[in-house]
Amino acid sequence: MARVSEGKRVDGQGWRNWRRWILCAAGMALLWTCGAKIVAQTPKTPLSTATQSQSGSTESSGPQAARPTTDQYRLSRERYEKAVAYSRTGYVLYFVSVAWGIVVLVVLLKRGVVARLRDFAEARSKKRLWQAVIFVPGLMLLRAVLQLPIRMYWHRQSLKYEQSVQGWGSWFWDWTKGEMIGLVLGLGAVLILFAVIRRKPQSWWLYFWFAAIPMILFVVFISPWVLDPMFYRFVPLQEKHADLVESIGELTQRAGMPIPPGRMFLMEASEKTNEINAYVTGFGASKRVVVWDNTIRKMAPDEVLFVVGHEMGHYALGHVVKGVAFALAGILLALYVAYRALQWVLSIWGERWGVRGQQDWAALAVLLLIGSVVGFFAEPIGNGFSRTLEHAADVYGLEVTHGIVPNSNEAAAHAFQVMGELDLADPNPPRFITLWLYSHPPLADRLEFAHSYDPWGKGKQPKYVK
Repeated sequence: MARVSEGKRVDGQGWRNWRRWILCAAGMALLWTCGAKIVAQTPKTPLSTATQSQSGSTESSGPQAARPTTDQYRLSRERYEKAVAYSRTGYVLYFVSVAWGIVVLVVLLKRGVVARLRDFAEARSKKRLWQAVIFVPGLMLLRAVLQLPIRMYWHRQSLKYEQSVQGWGSWFWDWTKGEMIGLVLGLGAVLILFAVIRRKPQSWWLYFWFAAIPMILFVVFISPWVLDPMFYRFVPLQEKHADLVESIGELTQRAGMPIPPGRMFLMEASEKTNEINAYVTGFGASKRVVVWDNTIRKMAPDEVLFVVGHEMGHYALGHVVKGVAFALAGILLALYVAYRALQWVLSIWGERWGVRGQQDWAALAVLLLIGSVVGFFAEPIGNGFSRTLEHAADVYGLEVTHGIVPNSNEAAAHAFQVMGELDLADPNPPRFITLWLYSHPPLADRLEFAHSYDPWGKGKQPKYVK
């Protein structure tokens, strides 16, 4: 439940994008986040999904709200239409973003802009370090500015559909901070990459992969302490919600991964967004539980505990390690594909684009282009893996809260209902979109599973929490 919205969207709030962008940049400059894909399929509109919401409205889902059994994801007609429109806009923008990103790089290369930027950097200094300091940020900023209109349009849609409450000044500042972080980390990654290319021209893809491993782990470790607070304010959860801290502590004890109250935090997300979420993050001493203030305000305490239990499942089931290992394996394969593709592209278009070879700074733009294509076709593979982990975490969340939360199945099912209402989750996403873009199972499927999962009533052993 790292994201309560399962579908990929062109997120207008920079703090989310920089996480993925940083990891990709650390893995290799060519793996920076592309945007995505252009599709608009008309969904089926089953009457049962479009009927009145079980909770009546998002305001009725608080701790004291009486509610019937939540066995299906239901939205009012108005909310249903908004959810479909918002989701389809996100799908289209994601595909458009990938296409636009590829077009931008091709045009910059074909028109000689990249080559002229390289010439400008080389004319200012004979030292490779200073050439990189000029060329790499120049290319990154140019690319970011050209992609900015899509990001701005998505933020406009988020405001229109009341997902965001962040003003444009704050949004631009977050975007600027995200780009600045990306420039610093990206420059470091590129310097290492091209140093390896010069020394190991035939096997740089393997040696750079070795260098990427500690970079990725370092960023993941420092993120909770250094990077997250640059975008949101965090306060100790104990200060405002002592009862919840006690309940979460009981949950972490049962999960066998006790987290002290001093590492439980409230994230003041309501300053920028109406979305709800919670997460467990960090490694070792940086591990912590974070609950968004919106989540506590919009959900009942037992529902919040399920969300936290789901997140703890990622740690208890080894998903963090599995996810990093999967990502590293994917990066290794992508680097090898990039190496082979780079030789082929340069042999055909290198001279025409003014790229002198793989050691030329201008080759970075070619690698970014290759990375955009590779990332696009790798998307359904990574998301399929992610959906498997997310389903397992749902199972774990149901099991770890069983016996602690009264009627844990209903708490979980209604938590999904509240998420869907607030975040305008697509009631019936097209199958292609689910396979290609969804990092989580569709919310309606998750809700129905949460409602029906009951190994205890069937005399069976639970899968994870005995």
